[in-house]
Amino acid sequence: MRHRNSGVKLNRTSSHRSAMFRNMVTSLFKYDRIKTTDPKAKELRRWADQLITLAKRGDLHARRQAMAIIREKDVVHKLFNDAPVRFGDKAGGYTRLVKVGIRRVIQQRFQWLN
Repeated sequence: MRHRNSGVKLNRTSSHRSAMFRNMVTSLFKYDRIKTTDPKAKELRRWADQLITLAKRGDLHARRQAMAIIREKDVVHKLFNDAPVRFGDKAGGYTRLVKVGIRRVIQQRFQWLN
């Protein structure tokens, strides 16, 4: 049973998972959108929303906590400048998942069946 176990494992070690999500959240804030799989995107929402909450707080301690996750200084600076303006009145749910369609391998398989 998985009672009280938060987060998904995604068949990776804990160090690989944390490195992967640090890279993904950095890319998300750098480029404003990324393309990934659905389970990874759902887990990434937790990381991104937590960092946006830190950026809305905006003090030095929050900036240092964000720098512990996002290792690029310019991305943290962009996040702390943009987040209070964009999400100042929202209390949560800052990120949105948008389905971009089925993957190319599946499209070829459907074309083969027709």
